[in-house]
Amino acid sequence: MTGIGIALSKGRILRETGPLLARVGLRPKEDPETSRKLIFATEHPGVRLIVLRAADTPTYVQYGAADLGIAGKDVLHEHGGAGLYQPLDLGIARCRMMVAVRKGFEYEGAVRRGARLRIATKYVRTTREHFAAKGVHVDLIHLYGSMELAPVLGLADAIVDLVASGRTLTANGLVSVEEIMPVSARLIVNQAALKTKRAQLQPLIDAFAEAALR
Repeated sequence: MTGIGIALSKGRILRETGPLLARVGLRPKEDPETSRKLIFATEHPGVRLIVLRAADTPTYVQYGAADLGIAGKDVLHEHGGAGLYQPLDLGIARCRMMVAVRKGFEYEGAVRRGARLRIATKYVRTTREHFAAKGVHVDLIHLYGSMELAPVLGLADAIVDLVASGRTLTANGLVSVEEIMPVSARLIVNQAALKTKRAQLQPLIDAFAEAALR
């Protein structure tokens, strides 16, 4: 397909990207939240939006199936960022990646004693790097959802997951004990496309930068 493709992550990022797209002049001609389509024409005749699972967005941009994308720092860190230029923190979809445990679990004491911890997460790479840097031995349990159940049901000692308000943790008897990183959504660009389509892409990058400041 010709033109410019922008990959958007489903969920919170897609919802919070709406005002940015409007300010940039890239409103979709149909509502991605209600349509079953995955590719959407925009007000700009040369630009289309591609709606993807969050974890897939960096891969589509890396391999050139999309020229630009918007993805969370959590997903980008897990992906590794190969083949991607990340010019902008858009300041949307803010949250924190946290270590959380059930109330009463002595996390700091376990770390000091050098205990081997079982950690449930979908962020395997990030979690492994974090605990390796602390010199803590962990067994990682890869889950895709309902992370809060793992400590409650004895599957894991702790979880690593994104936390916004913290209400879900509280409702399930968990508490945050350590922050791994702050998270927000970033604009990402295919490096090869930036060279071959710079005349088309640079104005869009500049427009996103201006829109993010409003």
